[in-house]
Amino acid sequence: MAFEELKNDLMGLKTEMGSYLEHSDEYYRLKIFKVLSKNATGILKLFLIGISSLFALLFLSFAGCLWLSELMNSYFIGFIIVAGFYILIAVMLYIFREQLNKPVLKKLSKYYFD
Repeated sequence: MAFEELKNDLMGLKTEMGSYLEHSDEYYRLKIFKVLSKNATGILKLFLIGISSLFALLFLSFAGCLWLSELMNSYFIGFIIVAGFYILIAVMLYIFREQLNKPVLKKLSKYYFD
């Protein structure tokens, strides 16, 4: 009698383990799909916003160059001032690059672990 109960318990355990593995596999597939789809849409949005911002910055830069050129009576000086401004921004970003890592890592970990 005890042997029969043990056999039934082991058969039930085998069935439950199979069910657990099947559901676990489905869960991880859904989790991976969620992370991949969230990242893909995030990259697409970032790309579209980046391209739009780049065009806006380009046209604003040309407008600033032309405005400064009229003030200085020289196209060369207007374009050099705007280029110097962008070089200054690039140098500042390079100097403070370590401080930029922390918010980026926080944002990425939020997307990955949620």
